[in-house]
Amino acid sequence: MATEPPEAEPETTLTVFAAASLTDAFTEIAAAFDSDNPGVTTVFNFAGSNQLATQINEGAPADVFASANHTQMDAAVESGRIDADAPTVFVTNRLVVVIPADNPGDIQTLQDLANPGTLIVLAAAEVPVGKYSLEFLDKASADPAFSETFREDVLANVASYEENVRSVLNKVSLGEADAGIVYTSDLVGVEGVSGLEIPDELNLVAEYPIAILNDSANSEMAAAFVEFVLSDGGRALLAEYGFGPGTGQ
Repeated sequence: MATEPPEAEPETTLTVFAAASLTDAFTEIAAAFDSDNPGVTTVFNFAGSNQLATQINEGAPADVFASANHTQMDAAVESGRIDADAPTVFVTNRLVVVIPADNPGDIQTLQDLANPGTLIVLAAAEVPVGKYSLEFLDKASADPAFSETFREDVLANVASYEENVRSVLNKVSLGEADAGIVYTSDLVGVEGVSGLEIPDELNLVAEYPIAILNDSANSEMAAAFVEFVLSDGGRALLAEYGFGPGTGQ
């Protein structure tokens, strides 16, 4: 049974560093959490997980870190600011190809991403979704349904590498690209785009760990926030935004 959250000190500000793909879901979670804890204001730093891990390693003040992969959480653990046994996987996610609703590139299949002249945007390789995207291209290139040069052909079409997944989504939704690769959760409630599914055998399951920083100035309230995220209510809200359940639930 969940413990009662501690009483908040007046005007407590809780700082959460969170992967850009969590923007919508965590904004709603924070509204509910702050409502349940008078005097608490949860503020976010949303960015690529690699950027957040770098900021944590450089000493930026934060109470909670929610990463879109283990690699960046491990980097934060190596900094000494997060205990090795603290991270818990709270949600999972999957890749999907996003295209503008009017489909200017006439992309009907995944193979069409390799068509010459197709404008594609991807997240940079150091960003979790960018790394996952490259792994998808590797898998596809080894699949008989795709050409052996599928990966290099797709990468030859990349017009830009973005600093986070929301930048990829925004460029596609604005019609600045024919396609991009984002998470399935990014398409929830978004107009002007459609998704092209990536089958299970070619897809990746992205695991998102969350942890409290061991030098948090608001450690009890940070623990309460993480507990709220892991609660039935938090899980239900995250599911509404297209996330799958985590192993820590």
